[in-house]
Amino acid sequence: MPGWSFAEVWGAIAREVPDRPAVVCGDRTVTWAAFDDRAARLASHLFAVGVRPGDRIAIDCTNVPEYLETLFAAFKLGAYPANVNYRYQADEVRYVLDNCGAAAVVHAPAFAAVVADACAGLGTPPVLLETGAPYEAALAGAAPRGPWAERPPDGDDLLLLYTGGTTGMPKGVMWRTDDLYVALWQSNRPGTAPKDPVAAVRAGKRTGTTLPACPLMHGTGLFVALSALSGGGTVVLIPETGLDPERVWSEVERNEVVVLTIVGDVFARPLLAALDADPGRFGLSSLRAITSSGVTFSPDAKTGLMAHLPGVTIIDALGSSEGIMTRSATTDATEVAPARFAVNERVAVLDEVTGDPVAPGSGQVGLVGVTGPIPLGYWGDPEKSRATFREHRGRRWSIPGDYATVEPDGSITLLGRGNACINTGGEKVYPEEVEVVLRDHPGVHDCVIVGVPDARFGEVVVAVVAPRPGATLDVDALDAFTRPRLAGYKRPRHYVVRDDLRRSAAGKADLRYLRNLATTELGRTP
Repeated sequence: MPGWSFAEVWGAIAREVPDRPAVVCGDRTVTWAAFDDRAARLASHLFAVGVRPGDRIAIDCTNVPEYLETLFAAFKLGAYPANVNYRYQADEVRYVLDNCGAAAVVHAPAFAAVVADACAGLGTPPVLLETGAPYEAALAGAAPRGPWAERPPDGDDLLLLYTGGTTGMPKGVMWRTDDLYVALWQSNRPGTAPKDPVAAVRAGKRTGTTLPACPLMHGTGLFVALSALSGGGTVVLIPETGLDPERVWSEVERNEVVVLTIVGDVFARPLLAALDADPGRFGLSSLRAITSSGVTFSPDAKTGLMAHLPGVTIIDALGSSEGIMTRSATTDATEVAPARFAVNERVAVLDEVTGDPVAPGSGQVGLVGVTGPIPLGYWGDPEKSRATFREHRGRRWSIPGDYATVEPDGSITLLGRGNACINTGGEKVYPEEVEVVLRDHPGVHDCVIVGVPDARFGEVVVAVVAPRPGATLDVDALDAFTRPRLAGYKRPRHYVVRDDLRRSAAGKADLRYLRNLATTELGRTP
């Protein structure tokens, strides 16, 4: 095989276990045979309307089977799938379509007007295909095999993963399918090479049924779905937007889900509240692991979930769209602590100037980097690619901008993204270390630390805090809580209390919105 190809692997799995469910969504079950057939017909339809290898196919859908079918069809065709945030409005969608030069867009009916408006401003509008009746008609009229099938699978084909754009315009991360396949494998099995997945399926092995509760349009949800399918497993999807905790637990019970994927406390706390409200309501004995990435997953939320789910392992993953790094597992509810990640042969904390690894226990702040199978860069943006994907001493590193230190035992203490770092009176404050402290307060449901302009200090630290349901936050009490836990310059000077911090569907904080909110609340000039 010329590099790992998802199309090759998934097609072979479909031939081995045609009747096994590949995707379950509500009352719909798509078997592996149907998954392969529908993707092949979609590839034939897209080829017929002019899409060719190397063209980009944008996907603007919620978590529905058509999302994964379009992904599979693109891989078969040799086209490059590109995600579109379904919360985007016309100008934002137009930016992504224009940036990647989309030849086609597969979109949900609910987003038809936004997509049409976005395409109206493009020089060469892409071909549009709406899910539902038009999509089914296209598949019914297409052949299960077409000219695209003569092209051998290629590990050099790309998947474009657009970043969330919460601190700037979205960037299309270019993953070679071979690199992504290997990186996903090694995230679970460090230091090993992928084994023949077809032989494993033939021997009766399979990945556990997986439910990504977060959107497929973001890396956390997409990567876990790719991993599950590449092991011959089943992916359970919830098509509605937003988090419905009772629906999630009902789907875990109904489909005997083994792995549930969430995004930190933003998902964990509502899910825990549903279990607390009605213990024993859901039969969750099938669940073996809860995985999380992208947002802090606090110890008290983990402890609460593990109290309801004995035997479940909590897995924190460290990574981003630009690189899949490492993970930390918790199995004992009596020893729950903030996630600890360690440097290894692929992950290091690098000196910002020299590029060499910082010494453990030195206290030196560096940038987290990952080497090995990493993306090629950002689509159409060589300048930003050079800034993030760097070569040092003969190795390429992905350095997305996360600052950290390395403890004497080799564990990594994350400090936060550089673009979120606050400079107050010449001292650097990394938001994550302040947020971790505040989340330990029993009345705090969620919080984000931002910097607000200040005439004397340049910036001051401000906490935008959401209380737990039914709780009333006393600002003086919060300040007293942080006083013995944080250095004076790190403690928030001001608190802005809001019931909802308006995180994205993937749990990401909109830093521009929150900075503006805090700045306005405090009467400062941006």
